[in-house]
Amino acid sequence: MRVLLIVGLFMASCLVQAQNTIDGTILKYDGKRIFLMSIYGEKTKAIDSTMSDSAGHFVFTLSNRLPGMYRVQWAKDGNVDLVWNQENVKFITTSKNADDSLQIITSIENKINQAYSRLDRINQSKLQLLMPVVDFYPVKDGFYLSAFRELEYTQKSQQQYLDSLVRLYPNSFAVRVAKVYQTPFIPAGLGKDERIVFLKQHYFDQVDFSDTALLRSMAFVNKAIAYLSIYSNNRMPQKQLEAEFIKAVTLMLSAASVSPVIYKFWLDYLVGGFDKYHFDEVITYIADNFQDPSSCEDQERKSALQKKLDTFKKIAIGKIAPELIVPDAKGAPVKLSAINSEYTLLVFYATTCPHCTAMTPRLKELYDKQQPKRFEVMSVSIDTSRAEWTKFIREEKLTWINVSDLKGFNGKSADDYNIYATPTMFLLDREKKILSKPISLMELEQAFRDHNLIN
Repeated sequence: MRVLLIVGLFMASCLVQAQNTIDGTILKYDGKRIFLMSIYGEKTKAIDSTMSDSAGHFVFTLSNRLPGMYRVQWAKDGNVDLVWNQENVKFITTSKNADDSLQIITSIENKINQAYSRLDRINQSKLQLLMPVVDFYPVKDGFYLSAFRELEYTQKSQQQYLDSLVRLYPNSFAVRVAKVYQTPFIPAGLGKDERIVFLKQHYFDQVDFSDTALLRSMAFVNKAIAYLSIYSNNRMPQKQLEAEFIKAVTLMLSAASVSPVIYKFWLDYLVGGFDKYHFDEVITYIADNFQDPSSCEDQERKSALQKKLDTFKKIAIGKIAPELIVPDAKGAPVKLSAINSEYTLLVFYATTCPHCTAMTPRLKELYDKQQPKRFEVMSVSIDTSRAEWTKFIREEKLTWINVSDLKGFNGKSADDYNIYATPTMFLLDREKKILSKPISLMELEQAFRDHNLIN
């Protein structure tokens, strides 16, 4: 009996040890709700919550969780991101400026992550100062040689430090994340333009795209953002910027193609990001040249991502707008193709969208002032409340074509046009060919001017 008791206690002890914890203290943040969030790319999800005690102390137990980055969140702008990889984590911080005041008490992974991140920030600042010196300082001056050597030494020393971490902690999640973030060594003798070309060509040379576990961090998101920033220039017109981003997308997806999982992740991320900022030519290029590797030609089995890509092809500028048949306020179906007007402005909006409601009076003014009438408006409401929708029509005295299937973003019309935000607009000609896709009232007025619809 005594032997059984000892064995039972031993097994219980092992079980407790296996249940690793995140043990935190947020100074002067007592008796308040704390959340534990999982991280996957740029997305976070609440997986647990607890209350801090009178000292701001709390504990989360992680069982059956995968190694990765986890976020401890306690306010809108109060959080710290931590590595969890089968070890206990203990930390102390303050409710404000949490990253700067973060003290890791227990956790090799987080000590590695914190030390490397700080070194990287310092070195990146150094490089930003040294590169202009190497670019513009007289080559024959002694200070140039010092700057040249420091530029190469700073990069080499960081790489050597990372290499030592890889040897000491080959299975460390934090070290694997650091390897993704590490930029390639840039020879100091390269000029500014040569440096940019070099980075574009070699940015992903050392990235292990087979390490799909790193999707449980922001490593691949931040790597994508950093790479796209090499191509970005605020002084470029949008057409030129889109052409640059098309080059970036081609190289990114080519590099990631060795891993279907990360390839799909980047494909989805790029489509969502460029759609958000209305880079339509980039999205059209992606839709025409890349596809979800996990998708199937069977329409019923196509992935949501592939269906989105296919839809983008259909709503590109120059294409005939997909047919819409949506009921009006009385329930009568209205067909887009049946609108007999020289131009049609197709507007997807919501009564709960401040940008939509702010734009409506000016659009109504332009619509009512037409002499003669040259454009019609088909206003598709992404609402679910008939009462709110019809109230808005009455109060704003909207006499154009008002329709809604009252299914919000889940309706067929929203699905057919990849509507994820409002307002979204399409200017169509008589044959319903898409002429432009303005994203603001200013762009809409310019599109009207381009076609002599307003002065």
